[in-house]
Amino acid sequence: MAEKKFVVGSFKEEAVLFDAVKKVRKAGYKLHDVYTPFPIHGLDQAMGLRDTSIHTAGFIYGIFGTTTALSFITWVFTKDWPLNIGGKPHFALPAWIPIMFEFTVLCACVGMVLTFCYICQLAPFVKKHHFHERATDDTFVMAIECTPKTDENEVSSFLNSTGATEINVQQAETGWWLGTYDKDTKPF
Repeated sequence: MAEKKFVVGSFKEEAVLFDAVKKVRKAGYKLHDVYTPFPIHGLDQAMGLRDTSIHTAGFIYGIFGTTTALSFITWVFTKDWPLNIGGKPHFALPAWIPIMFEFTVLCACVGMVLTFCYICQLAPFVKKHHFHERATDDTFVMAIECTPKTDENEVSSFLNSTGATEINVQQAETGWWLGTYDKDTKPF
């Protein structure tokens, strides 16, 4: 994977970071990401991120679970192993509704968790670059990607004017890679 250059600024307060994000977007810089110790209401709109569509994925997984449960139960009780239980018909849909509901919820939950982990690139032995060692402890961090048209000194002075307390330039891979952090030789 190719390494890219980033200008990283850290902030001490959420209000200063929020205003800085708005100013960075107005100035036209390419905002890579913002790392915060807790969720900040409205930051996703300020960063220009679109709404997630994980609810649509959850609906699709739920439909898959309902269809799978109904198909399997129908096949078992009507074709593979039909039993006469107290004179009930072989296709006893009302009795199957709780099982279908539970399997629908199971498929939707597991599918959404796996989708979320895939989108956020979370898995065992997956590494990503950390821009600041205290990025999610008590410091707010903003990473701006340097494009060929971007001057890193100009971006650094711009971040300084927005209230950043610590500014540095880093080269990092934007994606994820397999490995463990205990064998990592790169410092933060």
